[in-house]
Amino acid sequence: MEATSLEEALIQFERDASGAVKTLTAALREVKKVQAAAAVGDLRALRNGTEASARLSDQAAESVRDLRGSWQFDESTYFESGEFTKEVLALGAEEGLQAFESDDRILSYPAIVQVVWADNAVLIDKQRDRRVRPSVLVRALKALQQKPPRFKAEAFLETLSSAYDLVVAGGSGRPGSVVKLVDLYTVLTLMPGAGRDYSKQEFARDLYLLDQSGAVTTRSGRTLSLPASALTRGSGMLHTVTRSGQAKVYAGISFEPAVSFESTAGVH
Repeated sequence: MEATSLEEALIQFERDASGAVKTLTAALREVKKVQAAAAVGDLRALRNGTEASARLSDQAAESVRDLRGSWQFDESTYFESGEFTKEVLALGAEEGLQAFESDDRILSYPAIVQVVWADNAVLIDKQRDRRVRPSVLVRALKALQQKPPRFKAEAFLETLSSAYDLVVAGGSGRPGSVVKLVDLYTVLTLMPGAGRDYSKQEFARDLYLLDQSGAVTTRSGRTLSLPASALTRGSGMLHTVTRSGQAKVYAGISFEPAVSFESTAGVH
């Protein structure tokens, strides 16, 4: 019966490969007996073993030829059509993995998975991985969810602050006002190719990690705010997934000016 999913196709092929391994192992075991017989001069065992080795080797060669022809799965169509993503998400749901699809990527806190269908591979946080068996990928993502994310909250906060200043200076608002996060993303990815190197999904994921870190005050004393405002009802929203697997939307950002001692002088 023809497999309808990659997982099923790999299970069948693994079973076929297991049969080939058994015949190859049996042939190798018989050849080793012949070698041992030659070492001590047991001519009867040598003649009998040689015949058995030849017979088993023929069987092994046939099983390998059959194995080569048994892989009929159309992986190119499967990956290009998006069926791989659907299968991973369906299997992940069965296994308790919190994940969903967004803009041709799989978001599974804290990882972002991009399917490189032309290469039959995936990028997990930009790291290429050719182990695309859905059950293996689901286990890898579940393992990543058990580890604390490697994230430098303070450094990212300072980067956001600088990008915010550039957006405000460009006329999108006044100091302390709420501006669109997509405008900050544009500033952060001005260099050619930067958008490929740092996707909106990664930006949204990092915003969530910063949100969870509790780091809100810059070195200059300004305070970060990621307000849930009317911006979330318009365009330019950024989507990510939380630790518990819920969808999270970000849209606006502001940095309240630091309160100086001079500004509070005379206030009692």
